[in-house]
Amino acid sequence: QVQLVESGGGLVQPGGSLRLSCAASGSTFSNYAMGWFRQAPGKERELVAAISRSGVNLNYAESVKGRFTISRDNAKNTVSLQMNSLKPEDTAVYYCAARFWILLTRTEDYENWGQGTQVTVSS
Repeated sequence: QVQLVESGGGLVQPGGSLRLSCAASGSTFSNYAMGWFRQAPGKERELVAAISRSGVNLNYAESVKGRFTISRDNAKNTVSLQMNSLKPEDTAVYYCAARFWILLTRTEDYENWGQGTQVTVSS
């Protein structure tokens, strides 16, 4: 099991940027593929971006390609999501998630979840 704590959410104007961070503890971080998911009110939780254990393989939702960047630092046990050119439709609770070993993209594939951080894009 790995414990995850997100930070960095907040209120930002359309076109602005935010950087989310997720700190992991309790297990060997480099054994886990990591993902960022989001859930807007009334909608299902969806994958935003995922990264493999080494950081070489990346996966992005089509809606965020070219705007969001996922990265990880295995020495610091952290994964980050840089969000640029934010849109009102990016408003959601963002969750960090960990999956042992293999990078997959479905919500149900992830065993460990953070508590979430709110991102609101509004003028």
